[in-house]
Amino acid sequence: MVTRPVVAEGLWAWTPGRGLAPAPDQEAGGRLLVADSWLLREGRVRAYARHRERFSRSCVECGGPEPRRLAAFWQDVTAALPRTGEWFPRVELAAGSLELRLLVRPAPPLGTEIRLWAAGHPDPRTVPRRKGPDLETLARVRRRAAAEGAEEAVLIAPSGTVLESATASVLWWEDDTLCLPPPRLPVLPGVTAGLVQERALRSGIRIAHRERTVAELDGREVWLVNALHGIRPVTGWTGRPMRVPPAERAGEWRTWLDDLMEPLPS
Repeated sequence: MVTRPVVAEGLWAWTPGRGLAPAPDQEAGGRLLVADSWLLREGRVRAYARHRERFSRSCVECGGPEPRRLAAFWQDVTAALPRTGEWFPRVELAAGSLELRLLVRPAPPLGTEIRLWAAGHPDPRTVPRRKGPDLETLARVRRRAAAEGAEEAVLIAPSGTVLESATASVLWWEDDTLCLPPPRLPVLPGVTAGLVQERALRSGIRIAHRERTVAELDGREVWLVNALHGIRPVTGWTGRPMRVPPAERAGEWRTWLDDLMEPLPS
């Protein structure tokens, strides 16, 4: 089958030399070795090459397809992605079969703020530095947070140190310093968090890697950052009394991040 722009949602399986074709229903929902996703709005995406690099690197690390095959897959994915509408596509490497797939799904409503479960949730991930194997586990964490009146849960190390949320990097401000957990901790290398850090460096803003508990974020401007929603300031906490200052910086940074969206490669 020749790959052409995909206009309907669904799961698409990739075959070398044949491109993408609708995957059998039984293939949906299986365990993933690797996954990566991003916001696609009217054919425009942010840091597309970085998502490709992270996905390809993770595939190689877990014994997936060779780089030449991955390059061909990405070429077909790029050609197939819709150029109109708002989407949240996901590329996948399936466990067992090592099949490469593309999941085309509409983007959910985008948020500009977030309410967090302040109790914190012990990190349940088995492979914290690779997106994919723990997606179902993290979905359960979010459902638990929803039961507590929150939209997201903060994952914490055994020491109580904040790591990230179930779907996003956690950044916060201490005076004029942009802070995030140390990279030696089990955290996913976030594409969007990387963009934020690079802008801070270019702007002369100090960046610090600090270990903080949830309680130590009291009164701080805290952001959740990911490829779908961009930057969402925390505007409320559940589970314990936490002060929330005005998100004075978030608006200007959100505008800057939105402006980074570029057309998909032709």
